Amino acid sequence: MKIAMGNDHSAVEMKEAMKAYVESKGYEVIDFGTNSTESCDYPEFGEKVGRAVASGEADYGIAICGTGIGIGIAAGKVKGVRVCTCSEPYSARLSRMHNNTNVLTFGARVIGVEMAKMIVDEWLDNKYEGGRHERRVQMLGEIENR
Repeated sequence: MKIAMGNDHSAVEMKEAMKAYVESKGYEVIDFGTNSTESCDYPEFGEKVGRAVASGEADYGIAICGTGIGIGIAAGKVKGVRVCTCSEPYSARLSRMHNNTNVLTFGARVIGVEMAKMIVDEWLDNKYEGGRHERRVQMLGEIENR
């Protein structure tokens, strides 16, 4: 399984830690950068992650900026992407189980590496339940097409 990963300048260290962690769990990571702490624009990297997921180049995406919010907004602009921005594991788990999210974002200035690992574990280890949630997830797709 392939995970697209991207970040801005505020999250280089967090991205590297998460990349190593995700790879240690057996996933292949496609790194969309940045690898520089020079100021850059988070929308560029959020879009790259979103497009990789929407096109099927990657199965899922993880995008990290200072708060996780801006990069998540950018990724979520890509048709077919369902983003969750999480600062704790419970929301990450339910976003997968109930909302079938395919891009996870969080903030390098908001949480530490160990919390990020817990969030990633809950998000990657849980699967979409479908069933009663399917109608609502389909409705999200219909909103995109309006």
